[in-house]
Amino acid sequence: MDKVWYLLDSMRREGKRILFEGAQGALLDIDHGTYPFVTSSNTVAGQAATGCGLGPGSIDYVLGITKAYTTRVGEGPFPTEQENEVGEFLGTRGHEFGTVTGRRRRCGWFDAVLVRQTVCTSGINGIALTKLDVLDGLDEIKICVGYELDGETIDYLPASQGAQERVKPIYETMEGWKESTEGARTWADLPAQAIKYVRHIEELIGAPVAILSTSPERDDTILVQNPFQD
Repeated sequence: MDKVWYLLDSMRREGKRILFEGAQGALLDIDHGTYPFVTSSNTVAGQAATGCGLGPGSIDYVLGITKAYTTRVGEGPFPTEQENEVGEFLGTRGHEFGTVTGRRRRCGWFDAVLVRQTVCTSGINGIALTKLDVLDGLDEIKICVGYELDGETIDYLPASQGAQERVKPIYETMEGWKESTEGARTWADLPAQAIKYVRHIEELIGAPVAILSTSPERDDTILVQNPFQD
């Protein structure tokens, strides 16, 4: 059997760039996710070091990937879920079907609480914010900035399943934009209100948007910060 740890260490010492990719969302992590609606292993960024045999100090940059709204496949807590025309709009415009099961994803407003929590648990340096164009045409857009739990305001998702079921989202409402963002490749191509939305997300989650995706096409992205830049 090949010594993966040996090979990777040799490549690292030679100055080569190594990219690790997570296969599942961070909130499916068996320790830090929405237990029991999780997978059977760790999916936060730290697992990359454990799984490959390199030490955690070998990881220079963690890029988190999240949509400009929130989705979930299957059961489990989803505080910002929209079981209404908004959820239908997001699901239809975003073509939200599970890649493996084909099940329709549940859709809702962007949950800054969950993303900020994941930024912490995965040590995320920057975010790739995808599907901004799906929000085109909405009169107003909501962002979850906190939760109400049994009459108290909290800024995290509680660990217990019962508490997770009881949390109610606290929203900020922003003005939407009528212009199209689809295919934008520079900040100048974006409506002012779309830029304001992205910037506010950065403030709320405590991490910069390094990559902004504006369509399913690979080239329709705005590269704000190159994770591989020396």
